[in-house]
Amino acid sequence: MILPILRWPDPRLSVRCEPAVLSDDLRTLADDMLETMYDAPGRGLAAPQVGHLVRMFVMDVTWKEGTQAPMVLVNPEILSFGDARAMGPEGCLSIPGPTTMVDRATEITLRWTTLDGGLREETLTGFAAICAQHEYDHLDGILTLDRLSPEARAVAEAEVLA
Repeated sequence: MILPILRWPDPRLSVRCEPAVLSDDLRTLADDMLETMYDAPGRGLAAPQVGHLVRMFVMDVTWKEGTQAPMVLVNPEILSFGDARAMGPEGCLSIPGPTTMVDRATEITLRWTTLDGGLREETLTGFAAICAQHEYDHLDGILTLDRLSPEARAVAEAEVLA
């Protein structure tokens, strides 16, 4: 089922999420989030963006190139950040319109729970690392707008509200 995506400045987008509890309802939410993400069309979607304030996000950084590789990350933790960083444009399904320039690590190591209760740990690089950090921010109530200078934020907000 395609879910409605919350739009900034909805206050739920600024809330730090609670740990997710594995259940059939959470598995259904994950399936619905993937369907919503592909429909949007995006490469990542966090549970708070669809009104569920739990620590889960989905992502698929390769599907637009023709190869689907969906990931569902429940209660993810970023264990480490690589030293290399990149400043690049980021869009957000909850902030339609502008892309903002955000500084991110180009390598991270993540640990998360899978939908079947297993633990996974993986080092992500490049766009996958950047996408995961963006979605992880949503779980802490952080938007790309929050990572901008006051001047750049004012410009981006004006574009969204225009």
